[in-house]
Amino acid sequence: MILNTGCRTDIPAFFSEWFYNRVREGYVFVRNPYCPEQVTRYRISPDVVDVLCFCTKNPEPMMARLAELSAFQQFWFVTVTPYGPKIEPGVPNKWEVLKSVKALSHQIGRKRVAWRYDPIFLTDTYSIEYHLKSFEKIAQELSGQVSFCVISFLDLYEKTKRNFPEAKEVGKSDQEFLTREFVRIGKQYGIPIRTCCENPDLEKCGADVTGCMTKEVLEQATGCRLQIPQKKKAVRDGCSCLLGSDIGIGITGCGGITIGSYSLSGLFIATVLGILANLILPRELESKSGEQSADSVENGQPDSKENAETVDAVEGEEATAAQSEEQTTPAES
Repeated sequence: MILNTGCRTDIPAFFSEWFYNRVREGYVFVRNPYCPEQVTRYRISPDVVDVLCFCTKNPEPMMARLAELSAFQQFWFVTVTPYGPKIEPGVPNKWEVLKSVKALSHQIGRKRVAWRYDPIFLTDTYSIEYHLKSFEKIAQELSGQVSFCVISFLDLYEKTKRNFPEAKEVGKSDQEFLTREFVRIGKQYGIPIRTCCENPDLEKCGADVTGCMTKEVLEQATGCRLQIPQKKKAVRDGCSCLLGSDIGIGITGCGGITIGSYSLSGLFIATVLGILANLILPRELESKSGEQSADSVENGQPDSKENAETVDAVEGEEATAAQSEEQTTPAES
């Protein structure tokens, strides 16, 4: 199973203690955010979890206890952008985040850490020139610390336009120009550029357009071969990333738009309430007559060891990894 911790909620930034508690207990209950009565129980054990995937704008709260995850293969995305607190309230100073990225890379190896510079949007303040200067400054700091950088451009849906009217669409020609320049800068500092669910023509600009958290990326990072179930469907059309089995609740993940100022407080409150619900869920389930587990709540079947294993290993599983014949390369510093 590939367990994701950052697409729905930035767990490393806001709920690190909760996460370490769940690792210690060896399981987590997750409500379906679109169908709250549906509950999935995931085992958190190296025997079941092939890769722990993190996506965060602030890894620092996780750093002091990172040794507790040493039994797990890990892959981290850390988002570092040039936006200020009006756009990203609650995100630490970028230079502090960069220090944490370097510390993370030192502990687990640069091949297990990637940098996200997204979403890219334009305003009167955040111009093309501003992005180029900022990107190069960050790339210079992260040279030798990350395996690659993922870029993406803000999609201006109608709701986004209403909530963030100052944002300007990055047109095709500007996307191509920025991508070419980012690729050029990336080569200078040893950081390949990837896109995900963007215009495939950006490949002509030098970017790898095959995705950000693909089977190939995780295999290269972990030294494991992953066998992806054939029935597994892409989360989005044209996306080959392995984004299922997410244990978050809200929609404040590192890839989520906290642009920001728009109703972050509401999103954050929703996330807090979701996590609190997750914390009390085991007691809810234990109080049910017949001592049904979350597995039986979801499936409507009496709990059993066999049934629990089925839920963990099939419904909650992205992939099963077979160890590579070659020994995994030690973490690079």
